[in-house]
Amino acid sequence: MLPSLPIEDFREKLFNQVRPWQRSFQFWVRAVDIYTGYKVFQIRVNFVKDGKRQEELWERQHEHAADKIYSMCSDLGGFFLKVAQILGKPDLAPAAWVRRLVTLCDRAPATSFDKVQLMMERELGQGFKDTFERFDVEPLGSASIAQVHRARLKGSKEDVAVKVQHPGIEDLMMTDIHNLQAFALYLQKMDIQFDLFSVTKEMEKQIAHEFDFLREAAAMEKIQHFLQKNNKKVPVRVPNVTRDLVTRKVLVMEFIDGIPILELGNEMAKRGINPGGKAAAVAKQNILKSLTSAYGQMILKSGFFHADPHPGNILISKGSEVALLDYGQVKDLPDNLRLGYASLILAIADNDPIAALQSYRDLGIETICACKDEQKEMLRLAQTMFDTKLPPGVKVLQPFSEESSIKKIAVRTFPEELFSILRSVHLLRGLSVGMGINYSCAEQWRPIAEDALLAAGRLKGPVLDSLVEILLGVVASSSEFLADE
Repeated sequence: MLPSLPIEDFREKLFNQVRPWQRSFQFWVRAVDIYTGYKVFQIRVNFVKDGKRQEELWERQHEHAADKIYSMCSDLGGFFLKVAQILGKPDLAPAAWVRRLVTLCDRAPATSFDKVQLMMERELGQGFKDTFERFDVEPLGSASIAQVHRARLKGSKEDVAVKVQHPGIEDLMMTDIHNLQAFALYLQKMDIQFDLFSVTKEMEKQIAHEFDFLREAAAMEKIQHFLQKNNKKVPVRVPNVTRDLVTRKVLVMEFIDGIPILELGNEMAKRGINPGGKAAAVAKQNILKSLTSAYGQMILKSGFFHADPHPGNILISKGSEVALLDYGQVKDLPDNLRLGYASLILAIADNDPIAALQSYRDLGIETICACKDEQKEMLRLAQTMFDTKLPPGVKVLQPFSEESSIKKIAVRTFPEELFSILRSVHLLRGLSVGMGINYSCAEQWRPIAEDALLAAGRLKGPVLDSLVEILLGVVASSSEFLADE
């Protein structure tokens, strides 16, 4: 006779088996509804001849779709909260989408305190009251994978931040990413001539790493050490890790007090500072300069970088000091891609279409162009993909538009490793557009890219020629001086 299972255990096992199928069904029903809504609208709007009326209809369609996308991401949670972070950027998505999706940052359903306490005692192997003098029951924020609590350790005078993983979230998010991969394949064949599947494969790889907090702690320490070693004053602050209180699902670190970057304008207004005034503009420029400097050094000099600079991971503390949080998504670029990207940065900064085309080939990005001026469109595509400054005349990226570079140039192959750079640049651009600052990270990164290529013996072209001329001039001057002696 088979042993009988308690009814609660049976229900839980049945629920865990059925839940992925339920989520898959819910995703496809909603995704198809949103997609077909846009395709039908595209046909209808072509019959409207008045341009202003077309714009009004598009805005209404975007608002309608934004409500549906918000509901899908909010109801399903998990990986779709990350999708909302990617789509809810002012440079990429319609304004109606941004207004709705930006509110989903750090608003995932929280795990109950009882489950948090149980998880921590099991992971740390010690009693909760033996570890903490104080522990805030309400989390500071709850995101797709984990939630963070403020606490104080026994015998300490400083507060810590405690990151605790949601139970069962790993299986759930893998189901979500596999559904998105299937949808990406469809879009790639039918609408967007871009290797979206490779992008989603890299996302799968990165998200799989996010469930290991031991790896995250090591990444924090590595990036912190690199920035301290390469700067007199670090451009961004990285929290210190409490090493003896880190496991695969629990991470205890320094608590940094600051203002979330999305609340910066409101905080300025509270303090009597005009968010649109000169003082605010200078503060915003300094914040962007610090973030861009940190990312330029990490990507081009080290190749090991924080790959998730969305607004929920950025705090502003006293003196406009920037703190960068959440190192679950980091990327370690191979040298060939790091140096290839450095060459592309110089091509973008120089507005050099020939060099941009060559850099794309060196990076392994395969394209097919059916347009008249391939070099001009290739530079425009490079600017759109890998620089924070939007190309001339472009205010919002519209990949479905017939004028979009992605429509004119089919990206057949896109190396998965480059997606993390692409995402980081686009998130930096989203921040800059949200702050009302249109700047070029390529121009700011030029000296770092030159240093990286020079150190690798790969600096070519006018930059190297000018350096050689300077060195020859120095040698000639030295020879004349010695001759006179």
